[in-house]
Amino acid sequence: MAIIRNPILTGFNPDPSICRAGEDYYIAVSTFEWFPGVGIYHSKDLKNWRLISRPLNRLSQLNMIGNPDSGGIWAPALSYSDGKFWLIYTDVKVTEGNWKDSHNYLVTCETIDGDWSEPVHLNSSGFDPSLFHDDDGKKYLTNMLWDHRSGNHDFYGIVLQEYNVNEQKLVGKAEVIFKGTDIKLTEAPHLYKINGYYYLLTAEGGTKYDHQATIARSKNIGGPYEVHPSNPLITSWPYPRNTLQKSGHASMVKTHTDEWFLVHLTGRPLPREGQPLLDPRGFCPLGRETAIQRLEWKNDWPYVVGGNQPLLEIEGPSIEEVKWEKDYPEKDDFDSIELNPHFQTLRVPLGEKIVSLNDNPGHLRLYGKESLSSKFTQAYVARRWQHFEFTAETKVAFKPDTFQQSAGLVNYYNTQNWTSLQVSWHEEKGRILELMTCDNFTFNHPLKGKEVVLPDDVEYVYLRVDVQTNIYEYSYSFDGENWTVIPIQFPSYKLSDDYIQGGGFFTGAFVGMHCQDTSGQSKQADFDYFIYKEK
Repeated sequence: MAIIRNPILTGFNPDPSICRAGEDYYIAVSTFEWFPGVGIYHSKDLKNWRLISRPLNRLSQLNMIGNPDSGGIWAPALSYSDGKFWLIYTDVKVTEGNWKDSHNYLVTCETIDGDWSEPVHLNSSGFDPSLFHDDDGKKYLTNMLWDHRSGNHDFYGIVLQEYNVNEQKLVGKAEVIFKGTDIKLTEAPHLYKINGYYYLLTAEGGTKYDHQATIARSKNIGGPYEVHPSNPLITSWPYPRNTLQKSGHASMVKTHTDEWFLVHLTGRPLPREGQPLLDPRGFCPLGRETAIQRLEWKNDWPYVVGGNQPLLEIEGPSIEEVKWEKDYPEKDDFDSIELNPHFQTLRVPLGEKIVSLNDNPGHLRLYGKESLSSKFTQAYVARRWQHFEFTAETKVAFKPDTFQQSAGLVNYYNTQNWTSLQVSWHEEKGRILELMTCDNFTFNHPLKGKEVVLPDDVEYVYLRVDVQTNIYEYSYSFDGENWTVIPIQFPSYKLSDDYIQGGGFFTGAFVGMHCQDTSGQSKQADFDYFIYKEK
């Protein structure tokens, strides 16, 4: 019986939905505006996980062009029934103001890593939809119901409606089955049937530090539901010294060895020595991650073993440990025909005319597109920050002929918050290396007047970022051996959910390769490799 250390999915991997198929376990997580949509991880032992599928990989399944920051895929729900996998997901189109315009869809596939079906539109009444397969063969959709009316609470309650598989649509009346507790912001419903009870697991309190998971039960699927006598099932709110904060938004699984586990969202704040513990409680540049806890049952109620706060280490199931080979190479030389699935782009797939592994073999070629502030077509390929300390490095060949063209290494949270070390062009200096920053939509050029002039005989420039928990620094080299550190330290906390416009955003920091050409000439940049190395 192995010891499992949390979090099990590090970096931006929130809203976990766990599902078992035989002796295999899968977790689906939210991806928001990043494409392809949804990450599905696979495990045999609940300890060792590998990224196995990004199911929404076609525009016909997911087109997020123009979607707002932290819009897109919210809280997918994965289940296995009738010999196939069912994936329910939301595409959130509007996040500001009184509305959350959110469209809910269903796709299916017989294999987890196969080609998933075209989507069936279910409803648009709210987000966090989930499909429940009852033991009489019926299927039901639950989701939170959004109330846009001024003066009303936005989260109206959890709504239930039957889904007809043959007709591929919801049938019958949608009924509100649970209004939540006085914590409010009731969302993320998952239904289970265990020992004659229907259990409704929800998230409450919002997805910041006061997050929690609430569970209620009923003998009837339509309610009324009685709330757990020791609610919440899990939370970090009363435990500010716990390493795992923001705990909530959970789902349950029974193993093939008859043990119960809960996976839940969590966040790990940066250390803040000498700062007050509670206000603000902290900043999480790694975003919201996934952790796991063991469950025990008393009087037909589940309880988290050890109390209702998350544990850093738990006792795993009575299953032999199965380790995977690393699903992301420390150095990617771009010699394959497809990008590693840990790489994603923003909002839409970027075809061969924008991102190519073929046009210059052994390189990732990016054809310059819109700016880092665009919500439409950016030539940006990136992967998550997954560790507090790591080095990311690339080698780029780029020959701009106007200041509107740039290519380089970018650390990014969203269109309003990022930093870039990039090759560009200056009217008097020629090819230069410059820094550009965007801090809640305030732009700056920290090296202005002191840009690094690139020698004419240098084709490739090596770019690196060293992330050291609370700060990160850029450096460059012309030969890959002798590095010059740019003496400007950037605070990591500015690439966190908690910093962006005071919080309320949902992703995490990314690092990757970008090529911009706002002249419209689509000037190309060739990236020879990309390194992501944990320290």
